[in-house]
Amino acid sequence: MALSWIYSAPLLLLLLLHVVTFCQALRNYPDNEVTLLDSMSAPGDLGWEAYPAEGWEEISVMDERNTPMRTYQVCNVMEANQNNWLRTGLIQREGAQRVYVEIKFTLRDSPHPPPLRHIRESQYVKIDTIAADESFTQTDVGDRVMKLNTEVRDISGLSKRGLYLAFQDLGACIALVSVRVFYKRCPLAVLNLARFGDTVTGGDSALVEVRGSCVEDAEELEAPRMFCSADGGWLVPIGRCVCKPGFEEVDGRCQRE
Repeated sequence: MALSWIYSAPLLLLLLLHVVTFCQALRNYPDNEVTLLDSMSAPGDLGWEAYPAEGWEEISVMDERNTPMRTYQVCNVMEANQNNWLRTGLIQREGAQRVYVEIKFTLRDSPHPPPLRHIRESQYVKIDTIAADESFTQTDVGDRVMKLNTEVRDISGLSKRGLYLAFQDLGACIALVSVRVFYKRCPLAVLNLARFGDTVTGGDSALVEVRGSCVEDAEELEAPRMFCSADGGWLVPIGRCVCKPGFEEVDGRCQRE
């Protein structure tokens, strides 16, 4: 499976799939991750664009909590020269310069794996090639065993208003369980009586310097600063605020003495 993206009006991203089926219900994510797209959370049809029509098919399945979820699958393994495309709608990047793509998928064993083909170089810029670590057989299907693969890739240098994800099937038996796109931030924090607001991480490994503001009834002793790391963690606190005369610090706040 190859992962690529395109510089078009919005940005387009491609995943060449040989793969993908069932998963868990809605998930909880860390505070430092902001989800832009989560196919498992869609209230109704995903409505992604499939071409040709006899390729990718959107279906409803039930997770282990009997909650309906929407997935896409394709399994035209008996037909030659497959080239099936699936594309999401526009995903707004909300100012993030780097996003992460998490895909969960299964792959059914095939005696005749599809041949590799050149992707449309004029439209897509390849990011990565992803292979399934696990595949399932007909016996697994009978035993209701699904071997789920999970892969995460990051894409940096984003500058346009949004991006698309695209998947290409070349003749495998695939069920696409979930697609999630997210970016990382340093969440709101209070340290040394200074408040640091939500901050989107930088587009590369560089730290983002953030100036803090004193909490209520506090004043600067030294300008409070911290650095937001690419992983969404606060680092290197500098400076602090102190309570104004007549107030004392209690649990990170200033209260009257």
